[in-house]
Amino acid sequence: MNYNKLILWIMKKILVNKIILFMFFWISFGYTAKGFSKQDSLSQYLEIATKNNPVVLQKYYEYEAALQKVFQVGSLPDPELNAGIFLKPMELIDGMQVADLKLMQMFPWFGVLKNGRNEMSLMAKAKYEFFLDAKLQVSFDVLKTWYELYSIQQNIKISRKNIELLQTIERLSLIKFKSPSSATGFRSQPVNSMQGENSQSSASGSGGMQSMGNTSGNFSGISGKSSSSQMGGSSMESSSGTSGLSDLYRIQIEIRELENSIELLKNSRNTITARFNSYLNRPVNTVVYTPDTLAMVSAAKEIDSNYLSVVENNPMLTMLKYEEQSYQARRQMTKSMGYPMIGLGVNYTIINKSEMSTSPMNGKNMIMPMVSLTLPIFRKKYNAMQREAEMLSSAAKQNYVAVSNSLQTEYLEAIQLFKDAWRRIDLYSGQSELAKKTLDLMIRNFSSAGSSLTDILRIRQQLLDYEYKSVEALTDYNTSVALVNRITAKGYKQ
Repeated sequence: MNYNKLILWIMKKILVNKIILFMFFWISFGYTAKGFSKQDSLSQYLEIATKNNPVVLQKYYEYEAALQKVFQVGSLPDPELNAGIFLKPMELIDGMQVADLKLMQMFPWFGVLKNGRNEMSLMAKAKYEFFLDAKLQVSFDVLKTWYELYSIQQNIKISRKNIELLQTIERLSLIKFKSPSSATGFRSQPVNSMQGENSQSSASGSGGMQSMGNTSGNFSGISGKSSSSQMGGSSMESSSGTSGLSDLYRIQIEIRELENSIELLKNSRNTITARFNSYLNRPVNTVVYTPDTLAMVSAAKEIDSNYLSVVENNPMLTMLKYEEQSYQARRQMTKSMGYPMIGLGVNYTIINKSEMSTSPMNGKNMIMPMVSLTLPIFRKKYNAMQREAEMLSSAAKQNYVAVSNSLQTEYLEAIQLFKDAWRRIDLYSGQSELAKKTLDLMIRNFSSAGSSLTDILRIRQQLLDYEYKSVEALTDYNTSVALVNRITAKGYKQ
């Protein structure tokens, strides 16, 4: 009996352990899934783009292909084997010749293979620098597009926030329109004026007797003033109602314009998202995550005035240096190619025995060493090849100067954009705060009829423009830093 209880207890323990283990794996899977569903960061996007972008992969494969040329030009020419077989053995004094075999190996002049390997190695290095430049360009395109997406997303949020603000102003306008205080104030003025006329007429009647005609004239004047006052009050009341309706209509117009701008921004976001995903070589409708707030990318406070030293590490300039050196190596190679090539070989003749011959050499095969020499007497070809290499080297030098000047100009433009964006960030942040405080005060006064709707809408539009420009200035600042890093080949720094 105790044995059965022990078995049941063990089985319960095993079941409990399985349940605990299952819950542990479930929780772990939940955390893992949560980790996989975490929003992608900008650094992850950059890593994906530099690994999967088709342009980057194309440049990398071109570099790998250029490396293979080093082995092609650095090897000796293929040896030549000539074989001749006699259908009928040729009768010789010492036997019957059956076949003739020749093997020849050509050797270029000294320096041809070495300079050829140098040329291809330098060209492969140039291809590698081109590959690095493609990575920098793709990283810059990803950063720039990502900042554009952030700007659009923030503009959508700002527009929605302004719609909520306009809806608040609309509710205040509606309350003000329905309030009867303005109409009551307009009606109180005719009643007081009529009471003043009646008191004056009674005082004049107690001071002396007047005729019935004068009395009737006074009452007719009083009634005329009273009727005109009532007509004026009704007209002012109707104008107040018309003004309230026009205010509501104007607010609704502003709301619809903001809603339309939001839809336009959404369409633009879809297009830019597709372009962003194309850089990462993934489906164009993949969701791209942007943060709620964008921090300013760190940048050097002091700018180097020696622009050439700033851009000298750019891969394009390094690539052009390698190209120039490769053309110089080609020139040396073509110069060496103008000298003779030496060939070493062997001739092997197969001879069968002849029954008619009594020579001791009868039936013995013959081996003959051979030496060949090319005669490069047509010099125009080799001279043209040397001049071609010189012209290409000169062209690479001029291209280096042109690209260096262009990079210096782009660097100065990027620095100008950097400074301008920094100034605009400081300006629009202060302007936004002032406009926001002004708008809050005017909205408070609007409920007490202290501010007009026109002034409120004007200040609101200014605040909206400042918020848009603040986001634009921040994205321009980060884009300018990315451009500086792209030109100076410093990569992405957060």
